Amino acid sequence: MLLYNSLHGKKEEFQPLRDNHVRLYVCGITAYDYCHIGHARSAVVFDVLVRYLRHRGWEVTFVRNFTDIDDKIIKRAATEGLSSAEVAEKYIAAFYEDMDRLGILRADYEPRATEHIPGMIRLNESLIERGYAYATDQGDVYFRVRAFEGYGRLSGRNIEELRSGARVEPGESKEDPLDFALWKSAKPGEPSWPSPWGPGRPGWHLECSVMSEQLLGLPLDIHGGGQDLSFPHHENEMAQSMAATGGEFVRFWVHNGFVQVNAEKMSKSLGNFVTIRDILAKFNAEVLRFFLLTKHYRSPLDFSFSSMEEAEKALQRIYQTMALLSEHVSGGKWNDTALPAELETELAAMEDDWIRSMEDDLNTAGALGHVFGVVRLGNRMLENKAWRKSAASRNLGNRILEDLQRWGQAMGLFQAEPASWLAALKDIRVQRRELSVERINELLAARQDARQAKDFQRADAVRHELAELGVEVRDTPGGQVWDVG
Repeated sequence: MLLYNSLHGKKEEFQPLRDNHVRLYVCGITAYDYCHIGHARSAVVFDVLVRYLRHRGWEVTFVRNFTDIDDKIIKRAATEGLSSAEVAEKYIAAFYEDMDRLGILRADYEPRATEHIPGMIRLNESLIERGYAYATDQGDVYFRVRAFEGYGRLSGRNIEELRSGARVEPGESKEDPLDFALWKSAKPGEPSWPSPWGPGRPGWHLECSVMSEQLLGLPLDIHGGGQDLSFPHHENEMAQSMAATGGEFVRFWVHNGFVQVNAEKMSKSLGNFVTIRDILAKFNAEVLRFFLLTKHYRSPLDFSFSSMEEAEKALQRIYQTMALLSEHVSGGKWNDTALPAELETELAAMEDDWIRSMEDDLNTAGALGHVFGVVRLGNRMLENKAWRKSAASRNLGNRILEDLQRWGQAMGLFQAEPASWLAALKDIRVQRRELSVERINELLAARQDARQAKDFQRADAVRHELAELGVEVRDTPGGQVWDVG
C-alpha cells in the first residue's frame, strides 16, 4: 500500500513497523465551537484510512485527542459565562453528535489534554535538562527552535525566513522570536496546574507529543491531521519529541487538503463559515460523507450547496440501483450458474481496480469511479429483459450487491437499506424545498381525476405545475409515484 508521506514529499510503500499492527494518531478538535466542514473532511478521511487498514487485515490502534484547555476555550468560557471545563464538555458532546451522524468510528483512545498534565511536565523537564528548552522568570517554558537541527523539515520552511517574520509578543521573554511555548504561566482567573515553574497550563503543541507516546509508543506508524496543522503544530510536535528522545517520532505524516467554501477561504468575517450542523439541516449525512470522498484527500476541496446537490443525485443513483438489484435477486430462484466469461472478466477487473485505487494513497475518488462502473453493469443487466430472466443475472446482481456492501464498509457508505434511504431522501428534499405534502397530494389527485375523465390537457397542466415545484411523477401499474428531483 502506498501513502503520501509529507515528511519526504512523496508516496512511499507503507507497512506497519511491528507485527501488522498499525499505530495511528490523529489530532482532534480544540473544543470551543461547533465543528465545521473542514473538521468533517479530516474526520472522514482518517475514518476511511482506519477502515481500509482494517479491511486489508491489519490491526489498528487509533488515537484521536481532544484539546480541552486552550486560549480559545478560555475566551469562549468568558463569553458564555461558563467554566473552561464546561465549554470543553459542551463542544466535545456536540462533536460526538456530529461525527456519529457522519458514521465516524470512535477512536480506540480519545484522551483529553488535561488528563496528561504530569506527562507534559516530565517532557518539559527532560527538554530543559537536554538544553532544548528554558524556563523564564515569569514561569513560562519555551522550546529553543535553533537548538534543534532540521527544524522546518516537515513543513518545508526555511528557518531564516521564519525568523524574519517572527516577533515577540508583549509580556513574553523569549531568547529568540522563533521559540514556542511549552508551558504558559497562569494569568489571573485562568485555569492552572502546579508545576516546577509555578502554576500554569501546557502549550498546545506539547499535549500531542505526550499523549501519542504514552498511548502508542514511539515511533508512531502514522500521524495525521489537516494540512493547516503541518505548521506550526506538527513541526513543533516533531521537534520537541525528537529532541526529548533522540529517536524517530513518526514514520508517516499524512495530511488532508484544505476546504474552501464557494471558492473562497472559509471565514466568519466573510459570512461563509459552514458548520456540519448547517449542512445536515439540509442534507442526509451520508451525502456529505460521499461528497467529501469524491476528491482525493490531499486535493483542495471546494464546498457549495450546489455541489452537495450533485453528490446527492449521484448517491441516489447508487441506492436506486441497489434497490432494483435487491428486488431482482430476491424475486426468483438462483443457483451457482457461472457468469459468462466476458462478464466475469469485466466485473473482476472492476473489483481489482477498486483495490488498486484504495492501495494508491487512499484514492477514494478513483474507487468511487469503479463503484459507478459496477452500478452501470447492474443497470445494463436490469434493462435487458432477456438477460434478467437468467439465473446468471441473479448471480451477477448478488455479486454486485456484495461488492457494494464490502466496499461500502471500507468507505463508510452504502450500508443503509436502499428503500428506506430513498424514502428518507424524499423527506429531506421536501423539507429543504419547503414543499407541502398536502398540496402535492391535492395536485396528484387532480391529475388522476383529469386522466380518468380523459382531460389530458388538464392532466398535463397539473403535471407541469408539479414539475415547477420540483416534483417528478411516474405512472406505474400501482398508480402514481412521485419524487422530488
